Amino acid sequence: MSADVILESESLRVAVRPRVGGTITAVEHKGLGLSVLGTVPWEPLDTPLDSGAAPDERTWLTRYTGGWPLLFPNGGDACTVDGVFHGFHGEASVSPWEAEMRDGAVTLQRRFATVPVRMARTISLQDDLVRIREIATAEGDSPVTVMWGHHPTFGSDLLAGDFEITTGAHGVTIDEGYDPPTNPLQAGAHGGWPFVAGKTGPVDLRRPLSYAPDGRMASLAYLSDFASPWIAIRRLDDAVAIALSWDAGVLPSAWLWFEIGGTSDAPWCGRTRLIGLEPNSTRLAYGLAEARRRGARLLTLQPGVSAELALQLHVFRPQGPVQGVGPDGRALR
Repeated sequence: MSADVILESESLRVAVRPRVGGTITAVEHKGLGLSVLGTVPWEPLDTPLDSGAAPDERTWLTRYTGGWPLLFPNGGDACTVDGVFHGFHGEASVSPWEAEMRDGAVTLQRRFATVPVRMARTISLQDDLVRIREIATAEGDSPVTVMWGHHPTFGSDLLAGDFEITTGAHGVTIDEGYDPPTNPLQAGAHGGWPFVAGKTGPVDLRRPLSYAPDGRMASLAYLSDFASPWIAIRRLDDAVAIALSWDAGVLPSAWLWFEIGGTSDAPWCGRTRLIGLEPNSTRLAYGLAEARRRGARLLTLQPGVSAELALQLHVFRPQGPVQGVGPDGRALR
């Protein structure tokens, strides 16, 4: 399949692009008439990278829609590990996947070129819930070390008004290396969610734009110590909200990325309004090589043993703050 695959339930319309990463490019709540995934101020290319590896972030962005790519087997900076080059944000996000539609769901499959791993992904809808199931199996005789993460990026109607962020995380750490002029957070600071040190005083990350100069913000943080692995964004006028939940066994960390008019350089040009809620196997967003050098947790797949992962995205009209996520993947209100 080369065109986008459209999944529909009574409540949702979801677009998936098998040709480029199996990326979820749009999620719309039909009853509300509102979209929740982000968009970018350039025209993304809808062709995969022939090499399967983006040499740098700028190249990767040519395929980025502002939607929901998969990061595997690398996340963050391009690097070389054990003689193998891994592109920025990994092969999975820019390569084609075999796709099959069955019973209203799409199953995506790929055997990776950069690591001896085969993965199957199924994306399905259950009314107002997006469900993702992934199975990765290492082939060959040796363990395979990877980063496995998701890069759902929210924007569009969800961020068209004031918003708040809630989560089951207890800890938050601000990235020590990413510190642009529009970052109101103190690089390297650690706090108990939602409070962390800012450059002019404490910041409550539930409503971060209250501390951002001129409402513009570019920041990167890491969430940890999850009592329950979930994170939500609610528009304060209760027009729409999302709640993302996942398996903490495979993805114990989450990257929290803000690009809200905060980067004036091309291709952003200060015209983007995005928040990334990004569960990941590894806390640091610097790629496999740097994570290994710093002793950060990486995921090891044993030969012939399958690792499984599940994520759920609930899209709904809220009634006040999101308090958590239930066993069925739907928000508790």
